[in-house]
Amino acid sequence: MSNEPKNQKKVRITILLFLGILTLLSAICYYAILRLNPTSIYVGALMMCPALSAFITLKLMKRPISSLPWGLKHIKYLRLSYLIPVAYITLSYIVIWVFGFGDLVNQETMVEWSQELGMEGFSSTAILLTMIVLLSIVGVIKNIGSTLGEEIGWRGFFIYELRKLFSFGTVSIISGLIWAIWHWPIIFLIYKGSGSLLLHITAFTVMIVAISVILAYYTFKSNSLWPAALFHSVHNIFIQKIFTPLTITNDSSTFWIDEYGLMLPIITTIFAFYFWRKAKVENL
Repeated sequence: MSNEPKNQKKVRITILLFLGILTLLSAICYYAILRLNPTSIYVGALMMCPALSAFITLKLMKRPISSLPWGLKHIKYLRLSYLIPVAYITLSYIVIWVFGFGDLVNQETMVEWSQELGMEGFSSTAILLTMIVLLSIVGVIKNIGSTLGEEIGWRGFFIYELRKLFSFGTVSIISGLIWAIWHWPIIFLIYKGSGSLLLHITAFTVMIVAISVILAYYTFKSNSLWPAALFHSVHNIFIQKIFTPLTITNDSSTFWIDEYGLMLPIITTIFAFYFWRKAKVENL
């Protein structure tokens, strides 16, 4: 018992050290994004910051990088981490289309895809199916290189440190809020001066916290960071590269579609309650 307060203090120091390093590294990247040019190379560097912060923290705390949950014993967690984001994204956009917050199919996107694929003159169905298949496989695999930079830090390191101090639910909320706040400068860049900045920040934050519940569940269940990296990649690709580009927008679309609209937070919160209860039943 006498060692418990000492161990908890060490954990808190580790967490604060990680967050301090992350803030410093991220500030450099955000300066480049906000002040120089919001190019993909700077955004890519930003996405590497959580992993770099975790590595540096481990080094300073004299712990090996190999202590992170690199392994994966059960492939089913990868399958589920692919299917869950596809499910909540598809459901969200079906509701959007049904209620008229957007419509199908954006012909400008179809033209861009036909040119990108070199399939001018092919039927819209052939172009649509080809691009969706390629994005859902090749696009997701390529994007894991970026999402891994985040997930090594957030799920591979951060939530495991939090779990030494807090319950599953508290870990999910704390990690989700910090993860969301870390993204806020990007949302400010996108929506500053729009008059709806607060709405989009709030919607994004709710969505991120909800997703954090699911990510924490699959990370702890699998004891691996790979399901989270795959989940994150699928989430990004299916929203940013497939469903949002395919949606014809109207005056109300900005309040409902994409990661900064209201529909995804609603649907992901429903999913989050299910996984929160599931974690409680399983004593996770």
